[in-house]
Amino acid sequence: MKKIVAFAGFALLSVGAFAQTNLQVFYDFGKDRKQVTSTLEMFKGDDWGNTFFFVDYDHVWKNADDKILSPGGTYMEIARCFNFWGESALAPLSLQVEYNGGFGEFGNGAGAYPIEKAWLFGVDYFLHNSDFSNTFNIKVLYKHFPVNKGIPVQFTGVWGMQNLFGVEGLRFSGFADLWGQDASYITKYDATTGLPSETKDTKWVFISEPQIWYSVGQFFNCPNLNLGCEFELSYNFTQYGFMFNPCIGAKWDF
Repeated sequence: MKKIVAFAGFALLSVGAFAQTNLQVFYDFGKDRKQVTSTLEMFKGDDWGNTFFFVDYDHVWKNADDKILSPGGTYMEIARCFNFWGESALAPLSLQVEYNGGFGEFGNGAGAYPIEKAWLFGVDYFLHNSDFSNTFNIKVLYKHFPVNKGIPVQFTGVWGMQNLFGVEGLRFSGFADLWGQDASYITKYDATTGLPSETKDTKWVFISEPQIWYSVGQFFNCPNLNLGCEFELSYNFTQYGFMFNPCIGAKWDF
């Protein structure tokens, strides 16, 4: 998780691949962040659609010697797309169900707060070019919070571009989410004490996390290894207002 949540939407990791799992490790240079985040991610296609999940950990809890002791905040998301009509004209359209939730922490373990769980239901529409090297998913989802009854809708776009600018092994991917949450409060935390300092009711939340990866391992017979960067752009996400958090990292494809 970059701050609390890393990814709010799922990406099509490999078109035509039956399954793919990867581990991403990032260092976040964002203001008041300076932390390591790890993400375990899996995509698997089958005859009935596909399944995607990821689990994030922020490695932030430290001991008295300022050494990382354990992960802090964590977030999990799992999504399933159903498609039984792959040979019909409606093949690009799938039905989606999703669950997500987790918790964040502040003050180096002094306290924690929940990331309210949510259930999402809706449709996914898949677009691609002739060789599937460029893909784009559009999602319209009903978003249900059991406690905070926000505006019950989320719009998501997910993209992937292989061999960007004709460069073998260069990939541009990411997602953008916009959802309503007008019955909950976005909290601002004091960077020194880690305690809540201000709250604000909000109606719309936005987050996008573009990633650029380059397969450096292709040069020494290890195509699993990728190096890259991520840019988290958010508005009213965990803290109200706009946030920009650049990250650098490595990804290993299993």
